[in-house]
Amino acid sequence: MIDIKALRKDPDFFKDALKKRGYEVEIIDEVLKIDKEWRDVTTKINELRAKRNEISKEVAKAKREKDEDKTKALMEEGKEVGKKIKELEDKKRELEEKQKQLLLRIPNVPHESVPVGEDETYNVEIRKWGQPTEFDFEPKAHWDLGPELGLLDIERAGKLSGSRFVILYSKLAKLERALINFMLDLHTKEHGYIEVAPPHLVKRETMTWSGQLPKFEEEAYNTKKDDLFLIPTAEVPLVNLHAGEVLREDDLPLKYVAYTPCYRREAGSYGKDVRGMIRNHQFDKVELVWYTTPGKSYEALETLTSHAEEVLKRLKLPYRVILLSTGDMGFTASKTYDIEVWLPSYNAYKEISSCSNTESFQARRSNTRYRRKDGKLDFVHTLNGSGLAVGRTLVAIMENYQQPDGSIKVPDVLVPYTGFEVIP
Repeated sequence: MIDIKALRKDPDFFKDALKKRGYEVEIIDEVLKIDKEWRDVTTKINELRAKRNEISKEVAKAKREKDEDKTKALMEEGKEVGKKIKELEDKKRELEEKQKQLLLRIPNVPHESVPVGEDETYNVEIRKWGQPTEFDFEPKAHWDLGPELGLLDIERAGKLSGSRFVILYSKLAKLERALINFMLDLHTKEHGYIEVAPPHLVKRETMTWSGQLPKFEEEAYNTKKDDLFLIPTAEVPLVNLHAGEVLREDDLPLKYVAYTPCYRREAGSYGKDVRGMIRNHQFDKVELVWYTTPGKSYEALETLTSHAEEVLKRLKLPYRVILLSTGDMGFTASKTYDIEVWLPSYNAYKEISSCSNTESFQARRSNTRYRRKDGKLDFVHTLNGSGLAVGRTLVAIMENYQQPDGSIKVPDVLVPYTGFEVIP
């Protein structure tokens, strides 16, 4: 959520930010209109409270003077003032809720280093690692390779759950589990993260604080009776672990890592990546989240991104890092790097991780603050990134490590986790 005080001070700055992101700017005027009305009502409430206090003093004086008529008249006047205060307080709460709902619909402000552009064509390639895999045979796509090995079953998954689900068997299922354990070990043992096993169902408030609601409600799976949501990413519970708390500056940064299944309706992506495991309704992810101070959050973004990259380096999978433009960046982000892995089936790089600094955007929603060394309170900055998307990493291994005979070589770093070197 953006800072209403900053919005009052410089509305044109926020209008310009919305234009860069391709949003309509009228919402800024709506917020300011409600904000002015809210401040006017607040002023009136304060004036009436002052008047009520004066009346109370006069009532006390009239009682001391035993002037019953005056006492009665003043008390009646006080009751009328109290009624007006109650009406205005109700109006104030109504305005606060309207303003809040509008603010929840305004995306984060892009960092000055983010390229301005309306879509992904304005994204900027930052760096590459490795070379696209070359084969001396015709490589297969994972959606052909897996079923031919009898280890990837899309047909039976469809029978059980419908489209965009898969079933893994035997060595392929174990390879996926090995990937999860490898990522968790790397991030906890070498990168200093604290492992968390969070709930997979969260409250509406939790989704709202993380920025998933109200904008992405149609993408989420909701248990209507309890109004709980299946998490679309472990970012949702992790960035809210300290909601409403005041952290110590000496305890920052806090770095958390979690493996969870993730659930998304993919409501806006029908027709995209419909084959195989690239865009499913249920998928696994190892998520990285940081809490840090404002002055260190962009340095933290570079570090977090390097941690996600290290997974691909250890797996020896070619990838590139892309800086997203204002029009392609997520709702909560101020700056985002996408990591894209090479997939032979697409003859292209495909997203496998998205690493973002949301600055104080999520912390303002959840009221997560820290006490600075000078004693003042400030909002933390939160960052998140996939470290990595497990299913897409599995796909990348299947396609890049396939052999002429249809088998799949296991990356050396995963052999201690699998106990085998080749699939099948």
